[in-house]
Amino acid sequence: MMMNDILGEDFPFSENILDGKTALVCGASRGIGRSTALLLARAGARVIACARNKELLEGLVSEMHGSGHEALALDLEDTDAVRACAESLADRKITILVNNAGGPPRSPLLQNDLGDFDGPFKRHLHASHILVKNLAPGMEAYGSGRIVNIISTSVREPVEGIGLSNTLRGAMASWSKSLSKELAPCITINNILPGYTDTDRLVSLSKSKSERTGMSVEEIYDDWRNQAPIGRLVHPLETASAVVWMCLPSSGAVRGVSLAVDGGRMRSI
Repeated sequence: MMMNDILGEDFPFSENILDGKTALVCGASRGIGRSTALLLARAGARVIACARNKELLEGLVSEMHGSGHEALALDLEDTDAVRACAESLADRKITILVNNAGGPPRSPLLQNDLGDFDGPFKRHLHASHILVKNLAPGMEAYGSGRIVNIISTSVREPVEGIGLSNTLRGAMASWSKSLSKELAPCITINNILPGYTDTDRLVSLSKSKSERTGMSVEEIYDDWRNQAPIGRLVHPLETASAVVWMCLPSSGAVRGVSLAVDGGRMRSI
């Protein structure tokens, strides 16, 4: 499916609105991260696409609108590597940071040992904190900064069976809200809360639920579609559109907010 099939014939943002901006997008090889990198490039930003798989990243870069984009292979669970990378990027005039990483495997929380928390927290909270700590001074010096964390609707309504994921997403939201009070006035930090989105992650969750419940994968997908008033899954490009909006100059008064992109599935206000 082409981008215009999802977003309409007219690109929702001016193609040069982020001209001159450099964006670091984590978890960019697949799903929402990939779509975000594509849309930021389409809006004129120079994108540094970060993930573990260099081959997938290079394929992504070849599809991006414009030029000057980069593929950066990095394992977000490797704290030393993340710190070294962040320090090396500190003078690259990065004014947009998208924190995004895959979630942990599905399991009841009481089946997790303390060691099971280490990898996911390194990948999400630790890596995000290192990146912000190293890039925020430059953003302040450049007079502009946009930090967007892609988390989950489980921040507001915990999802049964993924307690570890619920826990770390909640930690990310609290960390982000705290930073919104500390960062320079020119830097915003906000969260996107995806609902059931048509990604590889959802495929994995559907298979796990099928094995656990005996439901077919198609029955599970039908249930997920029916939970949202829009009657379908959210497309990653739709979520990415919200991310890009939070990166625009006009979003400067939006700060410390968690925006759900879930097709109306959540019942909470």
